[in-house]
Amino acid sequence: MSQDSKSSEQELAKHAVRKAGLAARAGLSPVERIEHSLALTNFADALGVVPGDMVAGFWPIRDEVDPRPLMDALARRGCSLCLPVVQGENLVFRRLEKDGQLEPAGFGSMAPGPDAQAVRPNVVLVPLSAFDRNCNRIGYGKGFYDRALSELEKLADLTAIGVAFAVQQVEEVPMEPHDRQLDGILSDRGFLKAGD
Repeated sequence: MSQDSKSSEQELAKHAVRKAGLAARAGLSPVERIEHSLALTNFADALGVVPGDMVAGFWPIRDEVDPRPLMDALARRGCSLCLPVVQGENLVFRRLEKDGQLEPAGFGSMAPGPDAQAVRPNVVLVPLSAFDRNCNRIGYGKGFYDRALSELEKLADLTAIGVAFAVQQVEEVPMEPHDRQLDGILSDRGFLKAGD
C-alpha cells in the first residue's frame, strides 16, 4: 500500500471518529450539557493541579462542554488562568483576570485582548471531538492544539488534559506518529489518567 493510500485511509478513519464524537455530543439536550459541564467540578481534585499552576482553559463554542465552572474551581484552589487566542496558524495564551474584558478570539471563542499578559501555561485543558480509553484525542482537524502542545512541551513540563462529555468516548482514536496522547481525559463521569 502506498504512503498516499495509507494517509487517505487514516484521514477517512479520523473523519469517521470525529463525526461520531460530534454527533454524540450534539445529541445531548441543553440541560444535559449544563449538568454534565457542572459535574466536571466534582473531579477537580483528581487533576493533580496545584496552587501556582498556570491553567489554560477554553471558551466553549457550539455544543462543547463548558469548562468555565471547572476553571473557576481551579482558580479558587490558587491556580492562575489563561485562554487561547488564534494567531495565524498558532495559539497564544493570554492571562485571564477576574472581571477582565474579553473579545472575539477566533472560531466563536472569547479571550482577553492584546493588552493582556501573554503567558505559558503548564496545564492545558484541551477541547476535543472524540477520545478513547487510552487518552488519545481527535480535535477539529486544524491542528491548533497539536502545534501548541508541541511548542509548550519544548519549554517546560506540560500536563495536557482533554475535557469532554463522556458520550464523546469512542472505541479507538486512530493515531499517527505526530499525534500526542493526552495525560488524561476529564468528563462528567470522572478523570481517566493515561496509563491507568
